[in-house]
Amino acid sequence: QNRMMISRSPVHFRYGQVTVAARIWQRWASSLPMNTVVLFVPQQEAWVVERMGRFHRILEPGLNFLIPILDRVRYVQSLKEIVIDVPEQSAVSLDNVTLQIDGVLYLRILDPFKASYGVEEPEYAVTQLAQTTMRSELGKLTLDKVFRERESLNSNIVHSINQASDEWGIRCLRYEIKDIHVPPRVKESMQMQVEAERKKRATVLDSEGMREAAINVAEGQKRAQILASEGEKAEQINKAAGEAQAVLARAEAKAKAICMLSDALTQQNGDAAASLSVAEQYVSAFSKLAKESNTILLPSNTGDISGMITQAMTIYSTMAKKGPKVPEAAQLKSEDHANQSSQ
Repeated sequence: QNRMMISRSPVHFRYGQVTVAARIWQRWASSLPMNTVVLFVPQQEAWVVERMGRFHRILEPGLNFLIPILDRVRYVQSLKEIVIDVPEQSAVSLDNVTLQIDGVLYLRILDPFKASYGVEEPEYAVTQLAQTTMRSELGKLTLDKVFRERESLNSNIVHSINQASDEWGIRCLRYEIKDIHVPPRVKESMQMQVEAERKKRATVLDSEGMREAAINVAEGQKRAQILASEGEKAEQINKAAGEAQAVLARAEAKAKAICMLSDALTQQNGDAAASLSVAEQYVSAFSKLAKESNTILLPSNTGDISGMITQAMTIYSTMAKKGPKVPEAAQLKSEDHANQSSQ
């Protein structure tokens, strides 16, 4: 079948003082299908037919019939997605940095009539429009934003191309930036900037770590002091409670001893037992003389132990006679104490 032959040969054109090499699609009129009355149009192709030099119709894929001599296939448009390499070009960013940038353009023909009669070379026109739009968009951004906002840059280029290519029946699907080349000095400065930024982050992280460590140490010391004070408080409370219980226990023991002593004195030979106890305490007291103090006060009859005992028992008998009601009161108190403990 006689198909349209498409070649991607470089075409050089001059823009001011700059020579730009661009690869475009060229159509060869001599390769257009011949009118053989019966034509088979391949899928995803649109054949534009002219009758006597004027547009007649567009052949759909499949079997089609034409009138010889009067009808002629003038254009063959591919409805597939077309990929075009946008050649490398120079552009100046907002901060006056010269960049070398290239890209890939993806487009599709939506209206074969407009693509055939709206523009002479639709692919070449879209390529030039992509280059000019890229320069314009790069001039609005600084160098740092060019690297950070690639997606927004691509979408802006696609939007600008579609606004102009609607009259050509072509729809730009997407545009992708392939490579961005910066001057060597700018690349070195960017690397230095990155290293300085990393050192800055490392310093900030170190300072934050030291601050967190100091805060943690202070919090630990604070909690340790609080716990220590609480422990000391609990220790003092427990010590006071223990001393109070000890005092009560000693008092109760002493009270029981007094009660038992009073009961023993009322029994038979109680006076003899009291005399023996007084004699033991007398001897014990003399054994401790001059151990706790240098000043000693002695009675005149130190060696008369029996006289001292007799004097002590006389005092005891006199006190017992003067207060005969004391045992009764003590007995009543002990009975009350027993009743309270039983309750």
